[in-house]
Amino acid sequence: MNTQPRAPRSILVDRIVAGVREDVAAREALVSFADIKARSRSSPPPRDALAALLAPGCSVIAELKRAVPYRGEITGWGSPQEWGRFAQQLEDVGVGLLAVQTQPRRFRGSMVDMAVARAATNLPMMCRDIIVDPYQIHEARCYGADIVPLQVELLDHARLVSLLDRIESLGMTALLEVRTPKEADRALGAGASVIGINAWSLASDELYRHVFGRIVPGLPETCVRIAAGGVESSRNVFDYASQGADAVLVGESILTATDPLGSARRLVATGRHPSCPSRKQG
Repeated sequence: MNTQPRAPRSILVDRIVAGVREDVAAREALVSFADIKARSRSSPPPRDALAALLAPGCSVIAELKRAVPYRGEITGWGSPQEWGRFAQQLEDVGVGLLAVQTQPRRFRGSMVDMAVARAATNLPMMCRDIIVDPYQIHEARCYGADIVPLQVELLDHARLVSLLDRIESLGMTALLEVRTPKEADRALGAGASVIGINAWSLASDELYRHVFGRIVPGLPETCVRIAAGGVESSRNVFDYASQGADAVLVGESILTATDPLGSARRLVATGRHPSCPSRKQG
């Protein structure tokens, strides 16, 4: 585990955000903000992501993505049928939520990927993207998002509050992702009720698994806590749960396992086992 101090926001992060804004502008040129807003408000109601997060034990959120920046492509699914079939199989083994990477530049994802996974399952969907513009929130709702993350380090207070309120106004759950105690304080000040503590640095793609234990003691008991990053085994699930995690978000460890469904099944079983620490009552 890398224990070096976390790098400050970098030129790379600014480029990521700039790329997101360019992509949003291109999509908005095809479908106006007024149109996407109207479509989002006429979409079917969101699924209850909060109930899934509050299920007994430590819930497992499985991330679906086609590629990662530091490894390239990690899945070989070429058709919507294959993508949907795997999402359905993850539901069958007990995964509580799916987090679908929709970012095209770094993860080769799309909103269509999320829509396909949602159509194939009854699970709540997280739109796994860098959200910086209201357009993205309405767009995510149109494609079936039930929970939308906000990266606290990228947003000033006014924008953070505004985007959080917009997410909730559409009936979705807002997940505020933090990487430092200061960011956690900002999230709480903005009104967050669900906080994700992310061990992956945006600036360097490095893993700092210890940050959950640093941040979680400062969160109120009423706050739903999600541990994101570094979940590769049942031991990791147990360790995060013992520190107060209500759920864990699992990245590519399921997707790159020799037996992906077996890996997912083991993580789910650990989170549901009576010996797994839990703040929630069954």
